[in-house]
Amino acid sequence: MPNKFETFAKTQLKTDLPEIRPGDTVRVYQKIKEGDKERIQVFEGLVIARKHGKGITSTITVRKVISEIGVERIFPLHSPTIEKIETLRRGRVRRAKLYYLRKAKGKRARLKRKEFGEAIVGKKPEEVEEAK
Repeated sequence: MPNKFETFAKTQLKTDLPEIRPGDTVRVYQKIKEGDKERIQVFEGLVIARKHGKGITSTITVRKVISEIGVERIFPLHSPTIEKIETLRRGRVRRAKLYYLRKAKGKRARLKRKEFGEAIVGKKPEEVEEAK
């Protein structure tokens, strides 16, 4: 029998989240409340870690470099302040945590790209090539 916390957590889970992995370059849209106004702030960077599984407590750590200073933010994925998350690029990585990128500079800080195309459902490969 589920307790009160588990039933509450199930109602708060977001279903429209993309698959986010370490190495992805993402754009996170977060609601910011200033006084009585509300605006959306965008944070774009590289996902260096994903923690706490797939439940209500799952988080991602996003890192970007501004004026040669590294900035990291931790976003709870199922927070009501997160408007949406877009995956821009997918990097090819072999680690679950990319903390080594904190010390890397220049070319060493870049990841190789992993191409991911859109799947067109219901069409044969010949029809897809004709559409291009």
